[in-house]
Amino acid sequence: MNDAAGSVPSAAEAALAADESAMGEAARWAVELLTAPGLATEDALAGRFVPSFPFGLGGGFVQRLREWREKGPFTVEGYEPVAHKGWVVLRGGDGTRHFLSLTLDSSGLLRLLTFQPETVIPDVRGWDEVEDLLRTEGVEHSVLAVRLTADGPVVLHESAADRPMPTGSAYKLFLMRALLVAIDEGRVSWDDEVVITPELRSLPTGDMQELPDGARVSVRETAHKMIALSDNTGADLIADLLGREAVEAALAPAGHHDPSLIRPFLTSHEVFELGWGDPERRAEWARRDEAGRRELLSEIAGPITVRISDLGETVHQLGLDWFMDAHDVVRVLDGLREDSERDADGVVEEILTAYPGIPVDRDRWSRVYFKAGSSPGVMMFCWLVEDHAGRVWVLVLRQSSAEQKFIGDGLFLRGVGRRIIESGLLAAGPDSAGAGAGAGVGAGASEGKPAR
Repeated sequence: MNDAAGSVPSAAEAALAADESAMGEAARWAVELLTAPGLATEDALAGRFVPSFPFGLGGGFVQRLREWREKGPFTVEGYEPVAHKGWVVLRGGDGTRHFLSLTLDSSGLLRLLTFQPETVIPDVRGWDEVEDLLRTEGVEHSVLAVRLTADGPVVLHESAADRPMPTGSAYKLFLMRALLVAIDEGRVSWDDEVVITPELRSLPTGDMQELPDGARVSVRETAHKMIALSDNTGADLIADLLGREAVEAALAPAGHHDPSLIRPFLTSHEVFELGWGDPERRAEWARRDEAGRRELLSEIAGPITVRISDLGETVHQLGLDWFMDAHDVVRVLDGLREDSERDADGVVEEILTAYPGIPVDRDRWSRVYFKAGSSPGVMMFCWLVEDHAGRVWVLVLRQSSAEQKFIGDGLFLRGVGRRIIESGLLAAGPDSAGAGAGAGVGAGASEGKPAR
């Protein structure tokens, strides 16, 4: 921090100091961990982190802080809070810029705290530059950018958009649509409650796994956490409430082009348990057909035995993920937008816009939906953005690899998405009337053509 007597704080320091939100308070505290005269003790750390904080709060994390502090002294050069996530840019003693990244749970406790060299994403001026950025040895990637028009989606750019790929928590968008069908049909209401049980408790992301057995939470709050915090336990509670059969019946109407790719529709609990539990069961899953896999799911019912520390090798290549192509993502987002516009109470819009994923220029964008998805070897981000003239675009970015080390923590792919949205590439597509949009074309649609 800028401690010189009489010095004028930078704009970033002033923004951090002025943020009175839970994120602002947590970010200032985290910066102090790196800039205070002395190293924090374990007692000083207690009570600031969720119980499941992945690094623990013993000597190991104190040693990690010591290593981080050695890169100082630090100057705050950037601060960006976005709902429950925040990033502080710190310039170290050797001039290197670092990201101090924070993720809070709904009570304001730190769920994640990381410190790493800044991921620099250059400006992009064309889709060829986007493709160059994403082209990485050992990684499959896919890009789809479309303009939504009254005549259907019009492709601005696509690469491998028709390829089914694992997408991690993007499945929660389809679960949200299945929930809205149940609400429309009167089978479920927002005020209904779900109940935490050991059998339905999953692993983070999210914070509902910290609730005690028997805790009751409204469907509205649970759905909010499922989307805004990507809460895995919340998603599993919604899936249990609806039933697997009802969720699967909603996949095709929600826009999935081939629901067999995502059947049986897995809960996060089941993916964790099969993916990183008993290796014999994992191999058995890869061998079995759909009917056999359903039998296997009945055999693993019960409290979760896997822990976050067990996650390591990639398992999506064994069919343990949620598979869809990029056009499926566009359709489910567009369907949710339509659901929101039919919802006179505004609950759907409140949920979908709670976390935009990146800082949003509200002078430019009136609506932003966002969903991320990740698991070892999988990273995806998607946005639906609408400007003040009512024009709507969807951007889908996906990566997958047989090795997690090639994918990283998502800051890179998130940064590419931000650059695209800020660059004007989306608005550079077809005119506002959507001229030429039609019923759709097959694989290989060129830029400015209708999507399938």
